[in-house]
Amino acid sequence: MTNPARHFIGGAWRADGGALRDSLNPADGRTVGHYHPGTTALADEAASAAKAAFDAGDWAASPRLRAQALLEIAAALEAAKDEIADLVVAENGKIRKEAMGETMAGISESRYYAGLARNIRGTMQEIAPGQLSLFAREAAGVAGIIVPWNAPVTLLIRSLAPALAAGCTAVIKPAAQTPMVHARIMECLADCPSLPPGVVNSVNEDGITVGQAMVASPDIDVISFTGSSRTGKLIQEGAAKTLKRVGLELGGKAPALVFADADLDRATREITHGVLPIAGQMCVAVARILVHDSIAADLEARMAASLGAIRVGPGADPSSECGAIIDLDNRARLEGLVVRAGDEGRMILRGEASDQGAFITPTLFGIDDVTSDLVQEELFGPIVTFENFADEAEAVAKANATSYGLAASVFTADGSRALRVSRAIRAGTIWVNAHLRLFAEAETGGYGQSGLGRLHGPEGLADFLETKHVYFEPDVVGG
Repeated sequence: MTNPARHFIGGAWRADGGALRDSLNPADGRTVGHYHPGTTALADEAASAAKAAFDAGDWAASPRLRAQALLEIAAALEAAKDEIADLVVAENGKIRKEAMGETMAGISESRYYAGLARNIRGTMQEIAPGQLSLFAREAAGVAGIIVPWNAPVTLLIRSLAPALAAGCTAVIKPAAQTPMVHARIMECLADCPSLPPGVVNSVNEDGITVGQAMVASPDIDVISFTGSSRTGKLIQEGAAKTLKRVGLELGGKAPALVFADADLDRATREITHGVLPIAGQMCVAVARILVHDSIAADLEARMAASLGAIRVGPGADPSSECGAIIDLDNRARLEGLVVRAGDEGRMILRGEASDQGAFITPTLFGIDDVTSDLVQEELFGPIVTFENFADEAEAVAKANATSYGLAASVFTADGSRALRVSRAIRAGTIWVNAHLRLFAEAETGGYGQSGLGRLHGPEGLADFLETKHVYFEPDVVGG
């Protein structure tokens, strides 16, 4: 892989933008590589290249070409999967099993949308004899994709693949924490013969300059962003000036509801699995455990033992079950939250930070005050609340007590209750007797402060398509 990581604009690699920046491994502080930072001028140039490719080329009108390009992207990513996964471990800090799972998910996503690219259909309605209305689904234009650091492969491809399938061209801004991962992915894309120059462009970022330029650009028609609710609101505010469409997958505070009849062995296993992905730095990770009073003591002991036994360590170590926090600043932030958890709640399992590297073990604490910031705000780390409920109504009320609504899980042996509670919880995804099952075929997205729109599945195309009405009187046209 080329080091330093460069920009990719109009089918050409660019090595300008200012002094090189370092990319660091959060597990040991070592330098993974270097990257060229972006600028407003480079972002504008990339947007102009994407617009020219959309306006002048046949990309938007060529579904078979788009499908072929997405299949080539999948094949190129698969050929490089080991390198990509190793870079994810090095820059992101997650364990290699997670890194490979993420990489394979991106490959699956690209293949899935290759199929949908050839199945975008319009409709026809006969208003009256000799009066036809034709409804076409057309590409929205240029898509701006802003990628977070916590899943730099999957969260890029799940926006890029539907954008390309729909016929859009794209400008990508990768996260400053994972530039080498992104550079390797862009090398895969650059080698795809069916991808015309200018269809996919990428500008590195070391702050917010490039992202702001993309949001403000009159050449970009759609912004697809995954990240915090705070940043999502700023993006929506900025995009209003050009009335561009915005798709947002934002923060989460996923509750796991455990009823008295639940299989506690399964619940413990699934919730532990749900707490730990990316060291809790995942918007759909379990953040709250809501448990019926009658089994609270039993489940508390089980969860404390399960989370306490987790091996936290470098992602490259096969024995590690939970990797590093993204950087030392965030580790310090989480240490402060652990102290607050002990002050405001009942400490069940106290997380401990390592002397070296950005590591912290899981924290589990009991709390009754649902209005506490520790319950209300996304903590983005392996810190989980333990909260009791007396009946189904209280369980649902507590699950819906935050402003987030991205995901939740329900553990019960009662199928009717599972459906009833799942329908009552205001969240985009509800798992029953499981947590964290994500598929290219199944839409994800949020209620409330968790975002706008859906990604994955057929609805993932919606942000990148426009509907056009063509009124047609055949007798008049035929003369």
